[in-house]
Amino acid sequence: MIDIEHVSKVFQAPSGDVQALQDVSIHVEKGDIYGIVGFSGAGKSTLLRLVNRLESPDTGTVTVAGENLSSLSKKQMLLLRRKIGMVFQQFNLLEGKSVYHNIAIPLKLAGASKAEIDKRVGEVLRFVELEDKRDNYVSQLSGGQKQRVGIARALATSPDILLCDEATSALDPQTTESILRLLQRVNREMGVTILLITHQMQVIQLICNRVAVMEGGSVVEEGTVLDVFGQPKTEVSKRFVRTVINDRVPEAFTGIVREEKRNQKVDLLKFIGDTVKEPLIANLCRMEGLEVNILGATIQEMQGSVMSVFILQLIGDEEKILEAERRIDKAGAIRERLVMDHE
Repeated sequence: MIDIEHVSKVFQAPSGDVQALQDVSIHVEKGDIYGIVGFSGAGKSTLLRLVNRLESPDTGTVTVAGENLSSLSKKQMLLLRRKIGMVFQQFNLLEGKSVYHNIAIPLKLAGASKAEIDKRVGEVLRFVELEDKRDNYVSQLSGGQKQRVGIARALATSPDILLCDEATSALDPQTTESILRLLQRVNREMGVTILLITHQMQVIQLICNRVAVMEGGSVVEEGTVLDVFGQPKTEVSKRFVRTVINDRVPEAFTGIVREEKRNQKVDLLKFIGDTVKEPLIANLCRMEGLEVNILGATIQEMQGSVMSVFILQLIGDEEKILEAERRIDKAGAIRERLVMDHE
């Protein structure tokens, strides 16, 4: 659906050239909810704007729905944009106009008749659950309602692709979750492919099936959400994952652990879905000559599956600890050594 191949982009600034994108490649399949996460200045907004050709790459190619954007005429690009909806961080609505008027704008620009506009506006208002706000001015709405209007407007022309530019970062956590659930419905019930950018890993966790992590204009890690959350490979990915899954022993607790005089190791265990079908921790506790202390535990739901995280302190002689770790690895858990004795 969206193929970005080896794209680079440089902006000229008074202070010198700024490398916004550097050899970036991502592939979004039809039906994906694909998230791009990165800190401010990572290049994610520039990457998003390539998809509707608000920006053009210096090198590389951008292909959307089988069309190489660089080969399209202005008229052809305008037609393609009708199949690409856009949802903005600050809503981009006309505050002094009614909800109906805001949603109708892209339909009027597309030359739809009054009857067609009335029918479609009614359909998308029902979908976003704002039928009773049809004649309200946008200025009378809450932030969450405004974003629902923004989504309804983006859906008015029945797009195949929805681009979301930090669509929830201006909202409170409860409203954010409701908007994300709405985007999930858009994806599942309307079959719309969604490409979203965010700096919030919670957004990725809640609705995305794939994610690209950006830093300094480059994609530093890409994969399924479960893969990236389960085994982040880069430091920036680990920092993002820790905003959702705290997988570190608190500093105060670390001091207490280090005071333990016996031989010990502290391991992080991640169980994804039903990867571990045996009562692993219970079996470890039954091992003679080994003490098992659970220092922390959490559980997260993502991508229709569950990730359970445990921090275990293993106390015993070196061979017993190594045997326990072999059992953990054999069972299929993802294991990472956190703290070692006298470390």
